[in-house]
Amino acid sequence: MSSNLDLDALYRRVIMDHYKRPRNRGVLEDGSHTINMNNPTCGDRIQLTFKVENGIVEDARFEGEGCSISMSSASMMTQAIKGKKVEEALKLSKIFSDMMQGKEVDDDIDLGDIEALQGVSKFPARIKCATLAWKAMEKGLKEEE
Repeated sequence: MSSNLDLDALYRRVIMDHYKRPRNRGVLEDGSHTINMNNPTCGDRIQLTFKVENGIVEDARFEGEGCSISMSSASMMTQAIKGKKVEEALKLSKIFSDMMQGKEVDDDIDLGDIEALQGVSKFPARIKCATLAWKAMEKGLKEEE
């Protein structure tokens, strides 16, 4: 049986892995949408580019600078939305937002690595870091609709 300390350590490793080896980092040359957002409180900034075809997020990439929370969250988010319908990506964003607010999340939903960010909800000052990429994705996909 694992303790909360073991789980916290695992989550920290997952976050640091995405920070040190980000997935989908770079510019998407044939992207249909580019969204720039920043968090003026801490200086995190992100440029999210994605390509939507026939209502499906075909690809997503990000560039930016920021703390381990914001950059790992962007890496996890781009992984999670690729291949998803626009509605599914927006639903996932809502679930993530609920998780950041400390709300219970349906156990039937497999969040994958994103679950590692649930502890951020205990640190209100860091929630904006975790949600920056998600807010950019929402903004872009809502423009798509």
